[in-house]
Amino acid sequence: MGIGRETNATPRLIILLVPVLAFLSCAKQCNSKVLPRNQDHNQHGRGLTADANPTCNVDKVVDVMNFGAKADGKHDDVMAFMQAWQEVCKKSAQPAKLLVPEGTYMSSPVIFQGPCLSTQPVIVEVKGTILANEDLSAYDEDFWFLFEKINGVILTGGGTFDGRGASAWKYNDGGSNFPTMMAWQSIKMNDVDNGVVHDLCSVNSKFFHFHVTDSSNFTAYNLRITAPCDSPNTDGMHISSTCGVQVSNSVIATGDDCISVGPGVTNANIFGITCGPGHGISIGSLGKRDQEKDVCGVTFSNCTLNNTTNGVRIKTYASPIQIKASDITFQDITMNNVQNPIVIDQHYGSRKKKKGVRKPLVKISNVHYKNIRGTTPSNVPITLACSAAAPCDGIEFCDVDLDFVSDDLQSKKHPNTTFTACCTNAKTTFSGQNKVPICE
Repeated sequence: MGIGRETNATPRLIILLVPVLAFLSCAKQCNSKVLPRNQDHNQHGRGLTADANPTCNVDKVVDVMNFGAKADGKHDDVMAFMQAWQEVCKKSAQPAKLLVPEGTYMSSPVIFQGPCLSTQPVIVEVKGTILANEDLSAYDEDFWFLFEKINGVILTGGGTFDGRGASAWKYNDGGSNFPTMMAWQSIKMNDVDNGVVHDLCSVNSKFFHFHVTDSSNFTAYNLRITAPCDSPNTDGMHISSTCGVQVSNSVIATGDDCISVGPGVTNANIFGITCGPGHGISIGSLGKRDQEKDVCGVTFSNCTLNNTTNGVRIKTYASPIQIKASDITFQDITMNNVQNPIVIDQHYGSRKKKKGVRKPLVKISNVHYKNIRGTTPSNVPITLACSAAAPCDGIEFCDVDLDFVSDDLQSKKHPNTTFTACCTNAKTTFSGQNKVPICE
């Protein structure tokens, strides 16, 4: 399985594209990782912008069919994929493209590893449908397709990755009993700089659809991500330990968070997302593992959430891990029938939320909720359950307008329901025209 997989590779880097204000407030975290790589970028002249799409400017096209792929949906084409990758990455110093033509392929876990020879991004163009192997014994790590140690890769083509997750969901209770070894992410990017993913479909992942971690300057757009609403842990995209993120103009309907931003993410701009069903969009969970890094400079904007269990949420474990989540903005968000529109939960994952049992120490500050509008069946549209040991500071509400819309049966059962907010250990400010309960 490990064709060409190396344990050591010289890192390269890139120029980050970040919103100016977020960059100023979070520059320290970003610079600690990216400055050495920027110097390398100046040497090699390699980098991508959000609009980069050099799929037509390649000198070499490598077709997986020339390496024995059958495209019959039954034969395991894993070796054809990895041998084709060797050709475009390890054997070509010129711009090259790996092509998966139209057709239906089946594959066990695939590793696409760098560093690559070309100073231009390697292109992986998937036009067909790739089916995941349903034999769970074929998976000995936490991914299906892995991209790692690469500086410059574009994954595109209009094709579909079908994780065939039903084979694994029955073993997942949605909780902590699920084995880590079975957390098979459909597409994982680890230690990838200048990665771009666009115009693809991902369906029925066994675990996360996309996971981007330990990377920088990641861009994704025009994605369609789907899984049944009851499929466990099928986050559309989870991002962790990554600096410089832009995700936009995508439709996500899953059984978990549409997009979740985990520890160590700085300077992320996420916009134009249509989410639902699912668990909404979130920061976290945070504070679960030792050596987690701060989250800083994350903006969600121009998103629409339909029939989700949560709207915009920040979730941290009740743990002694002392990290920070700051400079977070949720702006221009439309919510349609969202059960829990605005949530900060610093007792996430804890069965005992009684005061004094645990002391959550993740510090949440400078969170801005701006121009959030829509409907909710809940009479508590705002829940800020912050920690007494590390209270939430600088929580701003500006032009938040949420209507309580209950069905007829609920209205008959609770005719005098009060529209209210539940806030503890949170310092809040309200400005503009807010039509929601105000935290006292």
